[in-house]
Amino acid sequence: MNRDGRLGVGIIGAGRVGPVLGAALAGAGHALTGITAGSDPDRVEAILPGVPVLDALEVARRSELVIVAVPHGELPGLVEGLAELDAWQMGQLVLHTDPAHGIEVLRPAAARGAIPLAVHPAIAFTGTTLDLRQLAASYAAVTAPAAVLPIAQALAVEIGCEPIVVAERDRAAYAEAIATAAEFSRQIVHQATGLLRGIGVENPGGYLSALVRSTVDQALSEASPTVILPPDE
Repeated sequence: MNRDGRLGVGIIGAGRVGPVLGAALAGAGHALTGITAGSDPDRVEAILPGVPVLDALEVARRSELVIVAVPHGELPGLVEGLAELDAWQMGQLVLHTDPAHGIEVLRPAAARGAIPLAVHPAIAFTGTTLDLRQLAASYAAVTAPAAVLPIAQALAVEIGCEPIVVAERDRAAYAEAIATAAEFSRQIVHQATGLLRGIGVENPGGYLSALVRSTVDQALSEASPTVILPPDE
């Protein structure tokens, strides 16, 4: 890490998550060292103009912080594969964004001296700069060794989120909660808009927008604990 706390950040994974987090960290003053190739290079270039496109090995070797934002099933093999190629470095920060994994999946990197961090921003990413606004109003689940937990929390703050610590043993339950909220909400909206479309309502998504948002807001409010202030003395 540089004296001023700024890092050289590399991104492995050019889907919806990686480029957005790279843009958020660049906005916080970090330097982007490279990103792996993705299926939509024009979208990535629009979010991260001029950032070098490199293979995963070169991204890891160039970077002080490596963000690994790949699909759930690819994460263990990628981390292990880069370890076998001696890509991970002593003191390097390695951060993955998978909700279901904690830091155990990064053990091959940690065994080579890297610092494992798990940070999952709890938003539905679109893969565009619109996500930066969403990040600024969201939370992130953070898992890290106790000694470096403040680093993980600081990085969550720098991408715009409020960090919430989730224990390693609780990551599976956390991932289930995230998947349930996302999939159930999506299915219900699709079902309701389909019914309205079937009776001839034009723009059923727009018609339900205020209802769905206000209902979800009310449900979230009801699910949050009520803070009872002590009476004035």
